[in-house]
Amino acid sequence: MECQEKIEVSVFTDVNKELFIKEIYPLRKPAVLKGVPLGPCLEKWTVEYLAAKGGNLEVKVHVSSVPQMDFLHKNFVYRTLPFDQFVQRAAAEEHEEFFISKNESYYLRSLGEDARKEPADLRKQFPELAQDFWIPPFFEPEQFFSSVFRISSAGLQLWTHYDVMDNLLAQVTGRKRVVLYSPQEALHLYLSGDKSEVLDVDAPDLERYPNFVKACRHECVLEPGDLLFIPALWFHNTLALQFGIGVNVFWRHLPPDSYDKKDPYGNKDPVVAARALQALERALGALDELPAEYRDFYARRMVQRIQSRAYSHQK
Repeated sequence: MECQEKIEVSVFTDVNKELFIKEIYPLRKPAVLKGVPLGPCLEKWTVEYLAAKGGNLEVKVHVSSVPQMDFLHKNFVYRTLPFDQFVQRAAAEEHEEFFISKNESYYLRSLGEDARKEPADLRKQFPELAQDFWIPPFFEPEQFFSSVFRISSAGLQLWTHYDVMDNLLAQVTGRKRVVLYSPQEALHLYLSGDKSEVLDVDAPDLERYPNFVKACRHECVLEPGDLLFIPALWFHNTLALQFGIGVNVFWRHLPPDSYDKKDPYGNKDPVVAARALQALERALGALDELPAEYRDFYARRMVQRIQSRAYSHQK
């Protein structure tokens, strides 16, 4: 059955730590938070200011000839630029200097000092800019995992994916549309790992992805100064309506041992979940030894067992 509703994400104003912890966080649903102090970044972070502060620090960026970036099929290239040049290019609609085309799109997701081992931390990679941004005090300091600097060209759309940690997306400049789907919609999103194969959420290819219409869509538009709380496992797809700058703050809400210690991005499945998925692959491999009708029968019994034992039926 097609999901007819587009659900507006709830908006909360004048949010402080007590309101967040007691009334918003327990719902485990996305929420737009307004009135949270984010610091002088809201006034200071112009293109000129960022270029001056970032200087010639080299950054690795995504560059694509089309604004709809696809991580599964890699329709972009990675290029390295001095930060000041990158910001100026990303803010421009057309480029005198370019890698692919004069209309190419840019996207920065900041990385740790050793991208394969360390999470991004605005305070380490961009210390002068970090002074302008106040991390909301909605979690304990020891839970902090990463603060990711994000800068997008106007029109840039990122693939639908989920993260395994709770996070806050702070929109500092520009407007951004965010489309979200509940974890319970996972079976309708055609997943490949943590990403959906459905690239265009506004005009999906329903011949290839017929069940996508069953997924109920949550949506909001972030204005400068807004925070979006994205609970772990909620799928999200972002569209930069304007050139925009944001900071994503992730924190560990599960016990520390739940997370893969070799995961600098915070998107690897929890250790126990990864083990369960590996066990499932071994069980499916065992079924391959049976004739087709037996394999079908026992696979259906496995599905039924999983549904009865592990599904949450709350919507």
